[in-house]
Amino acid sequence: MKDIARMALQPGMEIGDDVYSYKGELIIPAGTKVDSVIIAKLTRHSIMCVPIKEEIDYAVTHFEKVRLSKGFSKFQKAYSEALPTYKAIMLQFVFNNVSFHVNDLMQIYQNIYQSLDRHEYLLDYLYNMLPSEDELTYAHCLNSALIAGLFSSWFSLSAENAQLLIQCAFLYDIGKLKLPNDLIWKAGKLTDVEFEKIKTHTMIGFQMLQALPLNPHIPKAALMHHERYDGTGYPSKLHDVQIDVYARYLSIIDAYEAMTSARTYRESKNPFQVIEIFEKDASKYDLELLRPFLFRLANHMVGLNVLLSNEQIAEVILISQSQMGRPLVRLKDGSFIDLAVRKDLIIKGIY
Repeated sequence: MKDIARMALQPGMEIGDDVYSYKGELIIPAGTKVDSVIIAKLTRHSIMCVPIKEEIDYAVTHFEKVRLSKGFSKFQKAYSEALPTYKAIMLQFVFNNVSFHVNDLMQIYQNIYQSLDRHEYLLDYLYNMLPSEDELTYAHCLNSALIAGLFSSWFSLSAENAQLLIQCAFLYDIGKLKLPNDLIWKAGKLTDVEFEKIKTHTMIGFQMLQALPLNPHIPKAALMHHERYDGTGYPSKLHDVQIDVYARYLSIIDAYEAMTSARTYRESKNPFQVIEIFEKDASKYDLELLRPFLFRLANHMVGLNVLLSNEQIAEVILISQSQMGRPLVRLKDGSFIDLAVRKDLIIKGIY
């Protein structure tokens, strides 16, 4: 809501809160539509200013409210200015062999982060971004770098190690820029031949970055971020600590970003769907890194409303340590549902 001077009121506006006279009498109840009669009534009672509903007050879901917030508008502006700068640096390097300095990338990161009132809002803001198709790869890497900055605190990394993780995230998928966009972002199932082609991006990125004076972890992260802790990944089927630790962090960040970013051909997954997928595939990740990440992500949702598959709205009350993707929720009538027990129900969306 925002306060509007009586003289600026327009027919059709909706009163956002009860309006009382100076004697404490209710003059106009909340929800009343403004018309000439209402304006005249306010004039008679010498009411100079009234609360009026804004677009955000009509939003239903949590993410609709986020999208309409002033904070998101500020973030979106900073992000929209930063993405072309990052894209230009990468294009010059990948296709014209023009070198860059990691400090330039960190400045991009800082410019966006400075737009955030609170760093925890980042995930909600990124959830509402939808880059154009020709910028998907660049946005994926930029998003991963931003997420790496937030998650580094969740991972309890030192400032030095956090900065290195952010740098790795800016560059780990750079090999994809050498591959056709329609292959990288194909909506349907990849053929075996197409998948083999996709897998080459790890070696391509490694070779490009190895030629630069970078911290050795950065090219290793590009090479190994699709290796899996259980040895099922690529390109070398490495397992557990054979995989560079920054690549282990990025395997989590990469999967999270891919699942939560909207695409033109599919909707993004909500955080609880993401957590359940991670829990199902837990053997593929370093559990010492995965568990604190999932715990923080799940607790980020406590207090929010969710839409269940039976169309009921419920509030997230408590996170189960054994099944973080299936919390205890409270319905509007005060009753509780433990989703860890009620396997027939799923969380369809965040409200």
